[in-house]
Amino acid sequence: MAERAKDNTDEAADFETAIAECGFGFFNLFILCSAVPCLMAMVFSASALSYVMPSAECDLDLSIVDKGMLHAVTYAGMIISAVPWGFIADTVGRRHVLIAGGWLDGFFVLCASLSQDTAQLMAFKFFDGFIICGPFAVVVSYLAEFHGKKHRPYIMLFVGLCVSIGSMLLPLLAYVLLPVPILFKVSSMKFRTWQVFLAVSSVPSLLSGLLHIFLPESPKFLMSQGNYKKALDSFQRIYKLNKRKSRESYPVKRLTDPTPDRSGDLDSTGRPSTLKERFSRAKSKFLEGFKQLKPMFSNPYLAISLQVYCLHFCQIMCVNSVRLWLPQIFATMNAMDSLGANDTSVCSVLDHNANTKSMDEEEKMVECALHHDPDSYLDNITVAGIGLVGFLIIFPFMRFQVVANHILKVFLFICIFLVGSLYFVKTSLMTMIVSAVYLTMMGICATTIIGMSVVIFPTLMRTMVLLLIMTFGRLGSVSGNMLLPIFMQLSCLAPFLWLCSLMSIAFLFSLFLKVDDQQSLN
Repeated sequence: MAERAKDNTDEAADFETAIAECGFGFFNLFILCSAVPCLMAMVFSASALSYVMPSAECDLDLSIVDKGMLHAVTYAGMIISAVPWGFIADTVGRRHVLIAGGWLDGFFVLCASLSQDTAQLMAFKFFDGFIICGPFAVVVSYLAEFHGKKHRPYIMLFVGLCVSIGSMLLPLLAYVLLPVPILFKVSSMKFRTWQVFLAVSSVPSLLSGLLHIFLPESPKFLMSQGNYKKALDSFQRIYKLNKRKSRESYPVKRLTDPTPDRSGDLDSTGRPSTLKERFSRAKSKFLEGFKQLKPMFSNPYLAISLQVYCLHFCQIMCVNSVRLWLPQIFATMNAMDSLGANDTSVCSVLDHNANTKSMDEEEKMVECALHHDPDSYLDNITVAGIGLVGFLIIFPFMRFQVVANHILKVFLFICIFLVGSLYFVKTSLMTMIVSAVYLTMMGICATTIIGMSVVIFPTLMRTMVLLLIMTFGRLGSVSGNMLLPIFMQLSCLAPFLWLCSLMSIAFLFSLFLKVDDQQSLN
């Protein structure tokens, strides 16, 4: 009997069996806490300039086109680095990307805070976007690969929750810090409040890099590399922290995977021992990635993937054209209201922002001082809070694909009228309510599209499809923030007609997407 038990213990276990034996405990809580700064860093990188812009425009003498360029440049960096980061993560490892990416991103955000002109700020924000794309993409896989089937479905809920909380934390930080008058000089360099705000926003990136030093490499990744010895060491480490038992008492002694065991051919870092071998494996991984593209150009996937890409492109172009400009709109509304303006409609605000270059110096100084008013950030906090509540209410229904499919269509249809109604809004309160509902619904739609894509596309295509979906979304962000200032300079009606048209196109694409709970293209 004892001999049979020993045989069972020595039997090779696959990843799911091995991770299930580790249980859920202190290690999982630590890795989730370590992921929070990384997820926050992505939100801060994408949105921090939205809150900086009302103050920085005075110091850097920004035109409306400059603002659009600054919003777009971070996403441009993300687009360029998306595929290289995926390749690096699959060859070097998840942990190395999270550590190096966190430190590098923190460095470039700190450099951005030292910027003395628009060109410097634009260059460093580009590198900020270029770097943060890697850790953000990797952290989701990293979390999933440390959790078993029981807890893995909750990872996306956790990620969405962290992003929503980060979206609310950023305006709270702006509310506390940006109204404080700070001005000091170091040699010939001047530093103001908005630069201190940017420096503080580097903390999540730096903290993420620091925390991941104390975590092991993903055992799933190590097994896929054939490094079973180091993968087993990771499992034993998780087991020890979760179960409060010795590493030797871990019941799994051998691992199995479709990848052959190559532990003997690897050095202590878990990588091929010679430079030639490293290059050979990296090259084969790169070619494997291109092989994943082949099925995407054949039926039925070609038509469906194009629909999803176009839908996400239009949707993200619309949502980020509103979201990234909202802090500027609220700051201008508050300034105009304080100056006793009779008309504080969205149209009046857009016209005012489009013509800031024609204002004299005295008018600019008065308005810039008003941009530091804490009240100008309260509407942003409310919008983010409504988004968080909306996410928590709707997310449980996302498990059912039929419900999610209907939510996508209904919300996109409603959002056509919501974004159009901003043209007719006359008060800051109504602007806040309409934009909050619009951004909440659009955020849910973005999550729904990604969730549906996971069901529609087969496993071997899924990673590449999700990468392309996010890339098209970022292309939409860049295009939207480059085009919006041009439409704003034409007339007040032009940007709203453009946004309504894009929303209508997104809605039409959604009508052709069909998926249910029982059937997919897997």
